[in-house]
Amino acid sequence: MSNETTQSTAPTMYAVASSARLKTLMERTGTGEQISSRELAAEAGVAHGTIGNLMSGHQRVVPEDKAKSIADALGVKLLVLFVEVERQGNVFIPAQAAV
Repeated sequence: MSNETTQSTAPTMYAVASSARLKTLMERTGTGEQISSRELAAEAGVAHGTIGNLMSGHQRVVPEDKAKSIADALGVKLLVLFVEVERQGNVFIPAQAAV
């Protein structure tokens, strides 16, 4: 018998660097087209409320899979829009990203 304990690891969480940046990226996606919050939600496979909350600042953090889906739907790299949340649950946002 093994003494190893299997632990389920929580997903890596990502915080939106700036709701203003999200809105700007929605005005002009990687294809040059505009996308609505409903279209972005459908394309990314996330709830419309999640997109709305990220845009309004009521929600800052999403799991990595959702962050990647949103970034992909916008046609940008993950770290253009999101920053990884530190292990203690604190969000590290570089000063230049907070503007």
